Amino acid sequence: MASENDLHAWIREMPKLENAYLQKFRLYESRSNFYMVGRSKNRSVWKVLKIDRSEASELNIMEDPTMYTETECSELLKRIHEGNKCTGGLKFVTACYGIVGFIKFLGPYYMLLITKRRKIGVICGHAIYAITKSEILAIPNSTIASNMDYSKNENRYKKLLCSVDLTKDFFFSYSYNVMHSLQKNLSSHETGQDANETMFVWNEFLTTAIHNQVNNNLWTVALVHGFFKQVKLLLSEKEFKLTLIARRSRHYAGTRYLKRGVNEKGCVANDVETEQIVFEDVPEGFPVQISSIVQNRGSIPLFWSQETSRLNMKPDIVLSKKDHNYEATRLHFQNLYKRYGNPIIILNLVKTREKKPRESILRVEFANAIESINRSLPDERRLKFLHWDLNKYSRKSTNVLALLGKVATYALNLTGFFYCQVTSNSKSQESLNQDESDVHNVCSQDNSDSSNKFSVKPPKYQTGVLRTNCIDCLDRTNVAQFAYGWAALGHQLHALGYIDAPFIELDSPLADDLMGVYERMGDTLALQYGGSAAHNKIFSQRRGQWKAASQSQEFFRTLQRYYSNAYMDAEKQDAINVFLGHYQPQVGKPALWELDSDQHFDVGSRGSNFYEENTRALFQRSLSDGNILVDDSSAIENGGKNEESEHLYPEETEDSGRKGLSESSPEISTCDSDSSYPRYTPSMSRRQILVDAHSEDYPNSDRIFYNKRLDSFNCSNFLDVDWISSSGNSCEDEQYERSMLIGSPVAGQSSSENVVKGMSDSESCLHVKGEEQKDGNASEYTDGFVKWVMHGGLFFN
Repeated sequence: MASENDLHAWIREMPKLENAYLQKFRLYESRSNFYMVGRSKNRSVWKVLKIDRSEASELNIMEDPTMYTETECSELLKRIHEGNKCTGGLKFVTACYGIVGFIKFLGPYYMLLITKRRKIGVICGHAIYAITKSEILAIPNSTIASNMDYSKNENRYKKLLCSVDLTKDFFFSYSYNVMHSLQKNLSSHETGQDANETMFVWNEFLTTAIHNQVNNNLWTVALVHGFFKQVKLLLSEKEFKLTLIARRSRHYAGTRYLKRGVNEKGCVANDVETEQIVFEDVPEGFPVQISSIVQNRGSIPLFWSQETSRLNMKPDIVLSKKDHNYEATRLHFQNLYKRYGNPIIILNLVKTREKKPRESILRVEFANAIESINRSLPDERRLKFLHWDLNKYSRKSTNVLALLGKVATYALNLTGFFYCQVTSNSKSQESLNQDESDVHNVCSQDNSDSSNKFSVKPPKYQTGVLRTNCIDCLDRTNVAQFAYGWAALGHQLHALGYIDAPFIELDSPLADDLMGVYERMGDTLALQYGGSAAHNKIFSQRRGQWKAASQSQEFFRTLQRYYSNAYMDAEKQDAINVFLGHYQPQVGKPALWELDSDQHFDVGSRGSNFYEENTRALFQRSLSDGNILVDDSSAIENGGKNEESEHLYPEETEDSGRKGLSESSPEISTCDSDSSYPRYTPSMSRRQILVDAHSEDYPNSDRIFYNKRLDSFNCSNFLDVDWISSSGNSCEDEQYERSMLIGSPVAGQSSSENVVKGMSDSESCLHVKGEEQKDGNASEYTDGFVKWVMHGGLFFN
């Protein structure tokens, strides 16, 4: 048993605010002011906020610094009523549970309130709530309201704002920073605030006005958008709670076809942080073991887009070439490093082989970007990647969940997961300080009663993150994220002492329960971004669902997604832009709905010029369905690294030799394009040429592993792809794939590159067919073939 000092070192108190929080409010109005009265949970502290109603288009807020008792607050309200009797006195307006924020369009300010809530979970004594009803109120009184209040545009902006349904998929907590991971809440000693502190707070813009005038967060709540689900599960007659949280970033947020890829600041579309929390179900006040794991999903961090089309269910993918040095991609991974540490592991699930190249071109360009970034990073900081075509495996009825589980376990061993022992914070601190402070952790001083009943274990920490993407980062990504959650759950329960080995059988009821929670999360995130529930074919097959029923469901969801993307997403995107403050209306300026497509420009803010250059990129169009279109019209000038880049990656130096994409045809290189291939000598086996070239540690690049049985594009620089699966394609599939890649200039590789990075037709067939041909003449290559490998050019046998 550990000593009491050891216990204090490892057991932590759940985070709590240094000053108490208000969570119940009553709003009153007089002709000249709104008065909001807030109280703490145990009714011991009361405070008053005054909002001026005499200004038509200004917002003036003042907080009474006095902390009242309930009796004192009642007396204050009576005096305010008496003083305003000549103008109607003080009237009760509504009870509420917090301010969402304030917003102004063309006329007055409006206040958004939470008027009903429901508890959806508890994280060690801290309640998490969802909104069941909200209300919007104009601030000025009716006698001074301007004519602008009733204008057509003002009402349309108000309708747009109200179309953001706060009762769907928004959640908050008064006492726990639910916008942060458990590890960050318990481990962070940082002071101040940066962009990452509020990237998941969707009402950050709406609360700016009140926070600028009232130096605390007592009156507002921080709304997180995404998914929250807490369930109680049973394992070997022992109960535990599992919480799954998805936090959607407010940066570059929007709908499927209107927000794609990355923006100039390195923010990607559909950027979602997923956290899986597991903790014991123990009585309140007892030390509890708790564990969490965080993973990330986000759009491919390149400049690419898709035009919404009512005539085409699969619009063209437009790949822009304006960022030759992948500076925006670099910024994105710098941000991931700052948020999660090292390593950054990329699981790219897009297709590698298509009759008409679409996804595969993004796969090629993404590989180029990763390699370019890795050249300038030290070995220990290089991005780790696995390009793995999920569709190919699932078409062959392979158990893709088991294969993804292998990848997940390997990644989990690299990043680790968070585990510690905590004391739940059952009593809220009721003393109000003038300055609000962040959630912090302190060592518990009152654990002597439980020290003899609790086995002390040292904490574990997650360093790094797994980042998963497909094209939409919805359907395939959710399958992979479940596999990661499944692998992590085994490790989490093992750390909690619930199981002897860190593994859960995929056929177990517990894995089925977990799959159900992830499937629900996938549906929710897909509805938010894509307009329909997720395509869950792999989950349906796993459950043994009738194939015809599954196919009809998938077809219906495809139609639903098409209709939403074609007819609903433009207005939905406008509403998001207004809610997040990406667009702020101004009198005399064009209305939001009069501006061009949101995809092609950054929406201006108040005081900025709405007519910036290149408002819309001059994309080349093609009549053919599904072509990848390359745009050369606007290139980002690389005038040197920005300050953030130098700060986050001090080891980087300017690589003047780095080149962008070729204007004629993009090139893919999963290893350095300047690498020299092994020189052929007469004494070398001709087969050895390819073996050596295939496994050489290229300069400035990690070792690249290829799947010899499938295709050269399924590759990784941190695990052996052949280890993932022993199944493979036929020789005919391999020959077709290689011939397609070599023959297509869009594939982005020269002939020699295909041979070095992949395998020749003959070697592929030999590898699949058996070992009997290893030493025969058939295993040797012709002189012409060797020359082709060494020097490139045309190959004539």
